[in-house]
This record gives sequence, structure tokens and C-alpha cells, in this order.
Amino acid sequence: MHDDRSIVEHRLRRVLAERLRPAVRARSVPLTAARWEAPGEPVPVAEALAADYRPCAVGDEWGPAWGTTWFKVTGAVPADWAGRTVEAVLDLGFDRMMPGFQCEGLVHRPDGGEVKGLHPYNDWVKVADRAAGGERVEWYVEAASNPVLVEHRPTAEGDRRTSSGRPLYRLARLDLTVFEGEVWELVQDLEVLQALMLELPETEARRHRILRAVSRALDAVDLDRVPETAPAARAELAPVLAAPAHASAHRISAVGHAHIDSAWLWPLRETVRKVARTSANVVHLMDEHPEFVFAMSQAQQFAWIKQHRPELFERVRKQVSEGRFVPVGGMWVESDTNMVGGEAMARQFLYGKKFFLDEFGIETREVWLPDSFGYTAALPQLVKLSGARWFLTQKICWSQTNTFPHHTFWWEGIDGTRVFTHFPPVDTYNSDLGGAQLAHAARNYREKGRGSRSLVPFGWGDGGGGPTREMLARAARLRDLEGSPRVTVERPDAFFEQARAEYPDAPVWAGELYLELHRGTYTSQAKTKQGNRRSESLLHEAELWSATAAVRVPGFGYPYDALERIWKTVLLHQFHDILPGSSIAWVHREARETYARLAAELTALTAAAQEALAGEGGVPLHFNAAPHARRGVPAGGAGVPAAGGEPVTAAPREGGGYVLANGRLRVEVDGRGLVVSARDLAADREAVAPGGAANLLQVHPDFPNMWDAWDVEEFYRHNVTDLTDRDELALAESGPAAATVRVTRSFGASRAVQTLTLRAGAGTLDITTEVDWQETEKFLKAAFPLDVKAEDTAAETQFGHVRRPTHTNTSWEAAKFEICAHRWIHAAEPGWGVALVNDSTYGHDVTRDVRPDGGQTTTVRLSLLRAPRYPDPETDQGVHTLRYALAPGATLGDAVAEGHRINLPERVRTGAGVPVAPLVAVDQDAVVVETVKLAEDRSGDVVLRIYESRGGRARAVLTPGFPVAGAQECDLLERPLPPTAVGTPGPAGTVALTLRPFQIVTVRLRRA
Repeated sequence: MHDDRSIVEHRLRRVLAERLRPAVRARSVPLTAARWEAPGEPVPVAEALAADYRPCAVGDEWGPAWGTTWFKVTGAVPADWAGRTVEAVLDLGFDRMMPGFQCEGLVHRPDGGEVKGLHPYNDWVKVADRAAGGERVEWYVEAASNPVLVEHRPTAEGDRRTSSGRPLYRLARLDLTVFEGEVWELVQDLEVLQALMLELPETEARRHRILRAVSRALDAVDLDRVPETAPAARAELAPVLAAPAHASAHRISAVGHAHIDSAWLWPLRETVRKVARTSANVVHLMDEHPEFVFAMSQAQQFAWIKQHRPELFERVRKQVSEGRFVPVGGMWVESDTNMVGGEAMARQFLYGKKFFLDEFGIETREVWLPDSFGYTAALPQLVKLSGARWFLTQKICWSQTNTFPHHTFWWEGIDGTRVFTHFPPVDTYNSDLGGAQLAHAARNYREKGRGSRSLVPFGWGDGGGGPTREMLARAARLRDLEGSPRVTVERPDAFFEQARAEYPDAPVWAGELYLELHRGTYTSQAKTKQGNRRSESLLHEAELWSATAAVRVPGFGYPYDALERIWKTVLLHQFHDILPGSSIAWVHREARETYARLAAELTALTAAAQEALAGEGGVPLHFNAAPHARRGVPAGGAGVPAAGGEPVTAAPREGGGYVLANGRLRVEVDGRGLVVSARDLAADREAVAPGGAANLLQVHPDFPNMWDAWDVEEFYRHNVTDLTDRDELALAESGPAAATVRVTRSFGASRAVQTLTLRAGAGTLDITTEVDWQETEKFLKAAFPLDVKAEDTAAETQFGHVRRPTHTNTSWEAAKFEICAHRWIHAAEPGWGVALVNDSTYGHDVTRDVRPDGGQTTTVRLSLLRAPRYPDPETDQGVHTLRYALAPGATLGDAVAEGHRINLPERVRTGAGVPVAPLVAVDQDAVVVETVKLAEDRSGDVVLRIYESRGGRARAVLTPGFPVAGAQECDLLERPLPPTAVGTPGPAGTVALTLRPFQIVTVRLRRA
């Protein structure tokens, strides 16, 4: 037989594109249209419905960047269409190449109720399955003219304050049409078989049977009478569509989804509308397709629907109750997990799961984070403590260097907790259920022979839109089709139950799921990161002192509502494109404003509680919110600090510079303003490597291959400028309590002023760096070459730390050339180490070298600032104040304590002078009381979050500072758990704690 494959395939492509798809809606009449431009920001629906509309027509331009245009469309069904399926096509000027990243619309009835969203692949609105002749239609379309910002070029369009006013779109089509259902079905048949055929080997008989059936179908359809002949063409395809899948075919659980970024290339206010448009599409599709199941994460997005679209929320609630609209994830947002603090990560689960329980009575069991930029090794324990059982991610397939070895596995965290995890081999969270994607999932699946199934999230995402009826048509045809994986549309929990049952002994991956990409997100948008860290610390203080005052001061009211509202705002801004710094300028401008407002509010809450505790009077009282005693003031208490150690001395250094000493440390700052010596006097050990200089600012070129705000590439290290020249060096302060050296440097268009302070009794050199940063596409680092032979470093993560080798023996270690640490990083050899602590920096890198003298230099660098130009062309421009400290001789315990110290400074209030005893105390420094608060159920119970901080077993005694009737170990939602670490209160109210390494324990103390 002659090979005519290419001819038939070419024929199929052309007939589909030029005859069959157009024939689905060949008969049409135009709708009448009018428009109204909303002034400024979006307006309530009622206001828009009552507005004064002016006529418009197809071909008209509309929509400046970030504007809202309301279109009123009216018409009547022609009499000769009676009994036919009639739909409207409302094409606002869509580009099908970029669904979710351009204009969108939400269709309303005249009474204001939502009908459905409009997107590039979902531009239709049904009038009736059997329309009546003369039937009138009237809709109002809220059209958002969001600019297209996916070109990866600097643009001013990312903020309404700087965007242009030119129209961005042109109305393309506003018609009533006859929907030819049988033609549409034929198109779906052919598209499914076309995609399947092209994925099968050319030697496979099944491919040729499909080819022959397609050829016969094309012969059967009369291109001049497509609707009349479509059934005959479908009949030719029926046998090949009925052939069942192979017994061993890969099984796919298809889950409808629309991964909607809570902010990214659009501001938060636009996400509120995106969620409404997508949810309206979903419930509309569910009305037509009872088999359809849709999973939606992020409690915040449900809360937006409830607040802004209550009628739509009730439609969603109904579908949730029927098990088809499935809340997943159990988190407030799909957050970053690298930089979010420990307690904040716990609150993501607390408030996320609580919302789903309160609103729907649903306990979510799967944690759903398909798009975050790597996953902390602390997460498995938090997943389990939230009451969840499973974890899903997709993003690891983006890694540049190493291919992750598993798709279904047990993920083990730093404490030993394991969670059953799936990484869909389809390698997308926005699948269209096309043949190429499903074939890739089956080929790519790495558990063959042990497991047989994977999950595929399908639907237009990122900017929303969700699944379409075409996707559901594909799923139906692929349910049991020879040559294809078997596709079942089902809930995520159904997939996980089956996957775990068939593969209980899946392999184990221990430690972080490090994404070998997007490493620049540890540093981009420094003020967003600083706002997050500061907010987390201020919330800690506000809860601690408010709880203490509520228990101790009669009549003091715990600010439940304010704290919950602030927490949810902070959690929202931990979304994986806000905190990482990868959103447009508008998002980060608003974030800075929000963090400033929250800081003022939290400071006021803390002040009110402290003033209530301090009482009346003029005696200064120092409040210590840190979980370790400080200068004699107990953790979580207030008092008069004890005098420091030896007085600080400051003297000129031979050759230039200054020598600072306090009996614990001796620090030499040379004439360049660099730290050339930092000696631990008790151990007689030098921290700075011979010939090295610490606190050395370094500037690198920073022009990654593609993702500007997201990425730093390893080759940035190939070029560096050491900032050794100075403008000024001076002893700014010298006294027994503290001595400070100030150094000023100019470089490029920027200026840095640093102060280096040694305080009496301190084991740290405190450094404040104020930078007026005016560079572009540059990377600013602060280097500390340490005389330490460290085989690895310990970097703080949530409720513990993660160890990473300093060598690059394999590609896995080499790929971690930029890493994340929270408040501290520690480099040590047996018996001695050094810590670097910070108040708002996350990005770090660690390298090691062997010196000519045979010693090893371990260089730890903090990543201070970047200056990418996309998506925010002004990223990090302006003045920044960054604080960090060098702690020579620090143990792991010292690193933990100093990290808390720099983030939780003392506060001084005047009062009666009576010390404030801690609300709770523990007698073991390795056991950290991270959080003290009152219970979410407003019972007045005191809730503590406690963890073992050093990676060893620990026993401690917890002593409440108030009468206790009982102590209960709880999950993150403050529900009882069987005790693993918490004993029964003794006669004095004390509670014995026994913790395994890095164990997190939530303790609920019932007040007597």
C-alpha cells in the first residue's frame, strides 16, 4: 500500500481549520452593542447597570491598560431559528495564544446575576438548547482590559500609575449563532483521533487504522453541507473511538483546575475578578456536565467570592455540597514555602482549613502547591499536623540541572515525618487533555511496573479561565481508548487513595524539594521581603503581649478580630509571586503600603498590651519578646536588664582603622572599613580567614537567560567588583556600652553607609547597611570568608534547620549555588563555629576553598539586593536598610537565640516598675516557645507552639505563669491529638515535654 499519511494528515488539518470548526457556528446575526467606561477602579455591578451607555460596534477599539469597559449587548433570536440551539459569541478581541494574560469578561443578567466568564477559549454564552423565535437576549459584560505583560521586557504597563491610556483591544465579534451540536461533536472526534494518531509510532497498526477511519470520515462529510453530513462522518469514526485501551494502559485521574495566581502580572484587585469569572465558568459547566469535577485551592479566593459575589458563592457552595466543586490545599493561599516563617506557615493551614470547615464542613486532605518555587523540608511535618495526608506539586519539573527521580514517593521532612506525595508526570498544571500531553504523561511516568496512575490537572490557569467543554469532550472520548492512557475525571482524593493503595512502598525522598531555578526569588523586591519578616515578628509580639495582658490584666480584651484580619493579610502577601518578588510594580507598591499600615497597627496593639502590663508610673521596663532570656530579662517577660559585661573599648588600629573589644570579641576594622579580624577571645579563635576581609560588599552583573526577577544564573559569579574604596571612615560612637564604626562607599550610581557596632556583653558584631540602590541588572552581596572547615552549613528553616554540603561533588550540590535561610546560617567544624544572623535577608550562598597554608576558607555571603527589570522595571530602586550580625564562636543554640534577638528587639515602656513574669517558661534552651496566643475558639485557653530547635532529643519542663486546669497536645487547628510529647500537668501546674529532633508541638493550656 502506498504511504499517504502526510496527505491525509494535511487534509485533516485544513478541513478542520477552514471548514469544520467554522461550520459549528456558520449561521449568525449581529447583536446590538453599547458601552460605558468605568472611571478609575472597578465599580459595583448595580452602578454599572444603571450607567449611561453609548452605541458601539464590532471593530471599535476599547480599553486602556487596567480599565473596565461595560458592554450592553441585546438582540433577538430569528424566527427561523426556533427549536435550534442558539448561543452568542462575544469575542472581546481575544488572542488564543495567551489565555489568562489579556482581556477577560464576566457576563451578567439585567438583574446583576453572573452568567459566565469570557476568555479566549470560552467566548460563548448559551441562549437556549431549543430557542424560541423572537426570544430576546440582554446581557451586560464587565470587560477588563488587562495589558499583555508576558513578553519578558521592561514595561511601564505594570502599574496603573505609569501605564499608557491608549486602547489595547478591538471588539472582534458580537453575534447570535446557531450552534451545530453534531458538527461540534465531529470536531471533537477528529481532534482527539488526530492528536492520538500523531503520538503513536509510525509502525503501530493502530495509527494506520485511525488514519484510514479519518480518511473515510473526510470523504463522508460534504463540505458544502457540513451539518447534514456530519453524522455520516461520525459513523465512520465510531469503530476506532470504541476500541478499548490496553489492559496495562497508564491510568490518568483528570481533575478540573484553574491555577489562578493571587497576584502576578495583575494586581490583587484583578485576581478578585479573575476568580469570579473562572468560578462562574465552572458552575455553568457543571450545570451542563454532571460528570465534571473541579478542584480549587486557596481559601482566600473562596473568601473573595463570598465577599464580592455572594450569589455566585451560593452556587459554588451548592456544587461543593454535591462533591463536584472540590476545595483542596487547605492553605490560605498557595504560598511560597522557602521564606515563609514557621508560625506563618502554620497559620496558612490554620486559616485555610478553618475556612473550608466553617463554610463547607470539609476537611481537606491534600496539600496542593503546583507552582511554588521549591518546598521546605519542614513541610511534611506541618502537612501532617494540619490533618492532611497527601502532597501535590508540579514545579520541580522546571529544574534546570537534575531530573527528579520520582513521580510518586514518600517525602520525609527534617523531623522524620513522611507524607505521600505526587508529582504529576504530565509536567503542567494547565493541561488541555490533548493527546500530546497525555502521551507525555504516560511516557514520562517514572514508577512503571510499581505504580500505574498519575494525576492531571486540566484547565486554563495562571490567569484563570478553567476547564472548557472541549476538554470534557476529550476526557469522555479518552476514558477507554486504544493507544491512549485511560482518563477518568475524578476528585483528587480518589486519585490519592488509589495511588497509595497500589504503591504503599513508594521510594523515599528525604529533605527539601529544591527547585533548580528561580533562585533570585530569595532576594528580589527586598522591601516586600522585609515587610513580611517584620510583620511576622510584630504579630509574634502582638499575640504574646496581648495574651499575657488578657490573662493577667482584668478587663483587657484580646484583639481576636484584628489579629485574624492582619494574619490573613500577611498570609495573602506570602503568595508565591508576591513574597518571592516576581510580580508587577503595582503589586509590590501596594505590598509596601500594606506592610507599613500593618506595622503601625501591630505596633499599636503591642503598645496597648504592654502599657496595660506595665501599669502607671515612670520606671522604664524592658519587654523581651524573644524566646530566650536577654540581659537577665526572661523570655516573654519584662524587667530591668542587668548590666552588660566588660565595657567596650575602641582604639585606633595600626595601619588605619579601629579595634573594638568587649571582653568576648575583639574586632579589627581596617582602613578600608573592612573587618579583617573577629576573634572569639574565650576560645582564642579567629573567625576571619587569613588574608580575608569580612563584610565585603560585592557587586555582580545579573542578567539571567530569561526570568529576570526569578532567576540568578551560576555565571553571575564569573565577574565581580569588590567594593573596597571608601568615601569616609569614622568612629561614630565610643562609650562603655557600645562602639560604632561608620563607613561610607560610593559605587556606580549608588551609595552605601554601614555601621559596625560592638555592644557590651555581646557575642555579635552588629552591622547595619543603608544602601541608596540605583543600579540595574546588578546583584549586591555581603561576603564573610570564615576560617572554618565546614563540611556543611545549617540554615534556619521553619521550626528547625536544614543542612547542605559545602562541596559540589555532584550536580545536585552544584545546582544549589544560591540557597535560602531564614534568620540565621551557621558554619562549623567540630567544637567551634560561626553564625550570621539577619533581620530580613533570605538569599545566601556558601563556597569553600583551600588556602596555601592548607586551611579551609568557608565563605558565606548574604544576598542583599538585586535590580531586575521585568516584570517591575524599578525593582528595588531606592533606599534600603538591612541589618545582620556576625557571631564568632556561636553554637547552633547561639545561632537560634541571636536570630530571634535581631528580629525581636527589646521594647521599653514606663510603668510601675514591677517586672512582668512570663506567661509560660521552659527550662531548656533547645526547646523554643515560638508562639503564645489565645485559642481560636475564643475560649480563653492559652495556645503555645513549641519546637525542638537543634536537631536532637530534648526534655523540658513547661511552667505556666497562671493556674492551669489541663494541658492538651493539639494539631495546628488546635484540635486534640493523642499525646506524643506533652505530659499531664503536675501538682504545681508544670508540664513535662519530651520532644524528638525538630518536633513541633502545639500545646493548649486550659485555664483554671
